[in-house]
Amino acid sequence: MADYIGAVDQGTTSSRFIIFNRAGEVVSIAQQEHEQIYPKPGWVEHNPEEIWRRTESVISSAMGTARLKPPDLAAIGITNQRETTVVWNKKTGKPVYNAIVWQDTRVADDVAEFSKLGGQDRYRAKTGLPLSCYFSALKIRWILNNVPGIHEQAESGQVLCGTIDSFLIWKFTGGPSGGLHVTDVTNASRTQLMDLATAQWEESILSDFEIPAQMLPKIVSSSEVFGHATIAAIQGVAIAGVLGDQQAALVGQTCFKTGEAKNTYGTGCFMLMNTGTRPVRSKCGLLTTVAYRLGAKPTHYALEGSIAITGALVQWLRDNFGLIQTSADVERLARTVEDNGGVYFVPAFSGLYAPYWKDNARGVIAGLTRYANKGHIARAALEATAFQVREVVEAMAKDSGVNPDVLRVDGGMVANELLMQFQADILGVPVVRPKVAETTALGAAYAAGLAVGFFTGTEELVANWAMDHRWEPKMDDSKRKHIYRFWKKAVARSFDWAE
Repeated sequence: MADYIGAVDQGTTSSRFIIFNRAGEVVSIAQQEHEQIYPKPGWVEHNPEEIWRRTESVISSAMGTARLKPPDLAAIGITNQRETTVVWNKKTGKPVYNAIVWQDTRVADDVAEFSKLGGQDRYRAKTGLPLSCYFSALKIRWILNNVPGIHEQAESGQVLCGTIDSFLIWKFTGGPSGGLHVTDVTNASRTQLMDLATAQWEESILSDFEIPAQMLPKIVSSSEVFGHATIAAIQGVAIAGVLGDQQAALVGQTCFKTGEAKNTYGTGCFMLMNTGTRPVRSKCGLLTTVAYRLGAKPTHYALEGSIAITGALVQWLRDNFGLIQTSADVERLARTVEDNGGVYFVPAFSGLYAPYWKDNARGVIAGLTRYANKGHIARAALEATAFQVREVVEAMAKDSGVNPDVLRVDGGMVANELLMQFQADILGVPVVRPKVAETTALGAAYAAGLAVGFFTGTEELVANWAMDHRWEPKMDDSKRKHIYRFWKKAVARSFDWAE
C-alpha cells in the first residue's frame, strides 16, 4: 500500500510539489519560480508552457530527492492560483495567449461598461461576486476579442479555456491525446460564470460575456478520482483532489465547522470563513464562494475577504524600490524603528479588493515628514497587511454575526514575527500558526487522500492539526483605535486616482 500523498501547489510566483506522509508531515519538497510578465501598466501575465515545464520539473525533483516511485504515491492533489485564465488549442496544447493573472486590471473599462446596467453587483446574487477585474470571465472575453480568429475557433470547439487547474489536469492526463477538461467547484466559483446554487455554468452570464459554453471545462467535486497521470515521474498515479489555493488552505487548516476561519498571507492575503452548507450573501464587500465539496457530500460555502497586495508589497520594496536585498530583510529593517513614525502605506497597486472593490484606487504613502526613514517605510509596509486584514475581519463579523476569538494563519509571511505580533495587536485577538506551515498544499493532499481512502475522514485530518506558535495581543485599546483611524484616512486618499 502506498505510504505517501503528493500535492502540486501552482502559485502566482512559483510551482511546487510537496510529498506528505499520513501524519500530514512534509517528506520532500521542490520549488521553481516562473517569470512575471508586465506588458503594460496594470497588465500581469504568465507563460502557461513555462508553468507546465516548472510543474513537471518540481515533481521529478521531489520524487527523486525522496527516492520514490509512482506506486509509492496513493494520489496527487492540485491547488492553484485562482482566477488566472488560460485559453489553449485543443489539438496542439499551445496557449493562444499568455495566461492573464488574477492581479491584471486590463478589463477595467469592461467592468465599468457592464456595471452601467444593473450596477457592480448585477451578477452577485447568482455568483456571489461583484463585477471586478479580479475574476476570470472578463479575462476570457478579452482574449476572445483581442486574439484574431480565436472567437470563431472557440465557437467551433477548437480551443479550450480554464483556470490553471484545468490546464494542468488536461496536460497531466494526456493533453492532445485524450486529456480531461475539468475544473473543481471551488475554481469554477471564481470565474463569475457559475451559479452558486446549482454549481453549473450559468447560460445567461455566458451569453452576456459572449463566451461559448463548449470551451469551458466540466465542473466536478474537489475530491474524487478525475483521471491518472501520464508523465513519467508519476505515471499512473490518480489525480484525485483539486482546490483553489485559498480553499485548499481552509481544508489544510481543517476548518470544517461553521464559523471556523483561516487567513493566508501570500502574494495577496485571503481570509475565508466556513459558513456551512448555505451561501451567506455579503452586505459588507466580501465574496460568497464555494469552500469545498468532498465527493458526493453537500457543497460547503465560505465568506472570503480578498486583499490584492500583501507579500507582493515586500517584493516590490525589494525589486522595484531596492530598499532590501531579500524579502526576509524587511523584518530586520522594520525593527530598526519603534513604530511607523506616522507613515501609512496603502498598496493599491491594482486597485483595492475587499471590502472596497475599487479598481480605480492606486497606491499611496501618506504621513511622510523629514523624520521618516527607510525603517518607517518597511514597518508601514508590514503594517499595511495587518490593517487590511482587520478591515476584512470586521466585514466578516458584520456579515456572519461571528467574531473570531482566534485567527488561524498560514502562508509565507507568517514567519515574520513582527507582523504576526502586530496582527494580534491590531485585531485584539490571538493569532495562531500551525506546525505544518504548508497548509495550501496540505489541503490539496487531504482532498486527494480522502478520495482514494488514504485518509479515513475529516476527523483524522482534524487530529493531525497542531499549534506551532500563538501571539497574544499586547497593544492597549486607545492606541489601537488611534492608529487604525489614521490607516482609514490613508485608504481614503487612494480612492479614485485612476481616471
